Amino acid sequence: MKILITNDDGIDAAGIAALKKSLSEIGEVTVIAPRYEQSAVGHGITMQIPLRVREYYKNGTFFGYAVDGTPADCIKIGIRNILKETPDLVVSGINHGSNTAINIIYSGTVSGAREASIMDIPSIAISVTSHTARDFEYAGKIAKLLAAKIEKHGLPLGTLLNVNVPDLPEAEISGILVTKQGKSKWDDIYEKRTDPYGHDYYWLTGDLTDADKDLEFDQAAIKKNYVAVTPIHFDLTDYETYKEMKNWNIGKKE
Repeated sequence: MKILITNDDGIDAAGIAALKKSLSEIGEVTVIAPRYEQSAVGHGITMQIPLRVREYYKNGTFFGYAVDGTPADCIKIGIRNILKETPDLVVSGINHGSNTAINIIYSGTVSGAREASIMDIPSIAISVTSHTARDFEYAGKIAKLLAAKIEKHGLPLGTLLNVNVPDLPEAEISGILVTKQGKSKWDDIYEKRTDPYGHDYYWLTGDLTDADKDLEFDQAAIKKNYVAVTPIHFDLTDYETYKEMKNWNIGKKE
């Protein structure tokens, strides 16, 4: 199995190194990742400046390709220009910090996987639920497990798996649940600060408004120490409103 991996924490992040190590046990892995951190860039792509790609080495050994762009850029240029063959699977991660509920809209990690799904390639986005996580071994095992399941069962075109793994030892994990995307969201606050020169600037902070209590939702599941595996797609149509608006007679003259 040929596997392409990317992330949004940058090619030098610990999570992507752990992911490469784990997935190399079951497939031929290529890393194409942002040269610098691209957290919360969403599905942005680069259009006004050239993309530069460099071979990236760790401790004198070739590790992958570093791209001066976003996770979505990495997938697009990786599949169109760098790889000689289309990969069988794309995995994005292992992200430092959870990507659940409304947050998946902003996530560069999820967008890397989503770009692959747009290109009709099965994909996984995987995150550990802490920004200070140091041990990614169990999350790597989950990625390897799901890669094998996708190889066996496949995924519908346009669907990806968004996976969130609690930052806990494996023995403390409650289990693995297939979940829905929750509705929790951040109450954003732009904290006003002053730099050493007396100029004001703003720093984004805030608190999570936790709207999900049932274990069938991703945010609730990870709070109870479950791995949350959420199949998602990005048809954003509101079908109930679509049906209702058919009766508005928008195209008819009053």
